[in-house]
Amino acid sequence: MKKVVALAPMLAASWAQAEKIGDVSTAFKFLGPDHKIVVDAYDDPKVKGVTCYVSRAKTGGLKGMVGLAEDKAEASIACRPVGPISFTGPLPKEEEVFSEGLSPLFKKLRIVRMVDKTRNTLVYLTYSDKLIDGSPQNSVTAVPVDRATQIPMK
Repeated sequence: MKKVVALAPMLAASWAQAEKIGDVSTAFKFLGPDHKIVVDAYDDPKVKGVTCYVSRAKTGGLKGMVGLAEDKAEASIACRPVGPISFTGPLPKEEEVFSEGLSPLFKKLRIVRMVDKTRNTLVYLTYSDKLIDGSPQNSVTAVPVDRATQIPMK
């Protein structure tokens, strides 16, 4: 089942859709949903054949139920080739390909794609930032591209 992020501040830079893979409860909440770890899949729209899986904490309880909770800054990412890799056009050296709000106003989860031209590899970094004080929490993954297929660069 695909979900479309509907609020303007939560729209992705390039990726507008996430497919929910699943979730696990981490803490029981008597009122409202439990705290969870959710896993979503994101297909890179400029790199066909690459999917990124992101796990992150989702705050439950009453605040989580009404959308006022601030989710934790921790996230993990794993990107994998899921088919033949091809490109819709040239890629910049570094590009934010997804961002999603983790709080009603200020915190965002971001995914940035970087191109390691020397090794013909795509590197994906996830981190969170906040208007006042960012977080050093981050996770990185890499997808090597077959040497027969060079990454087109801008």
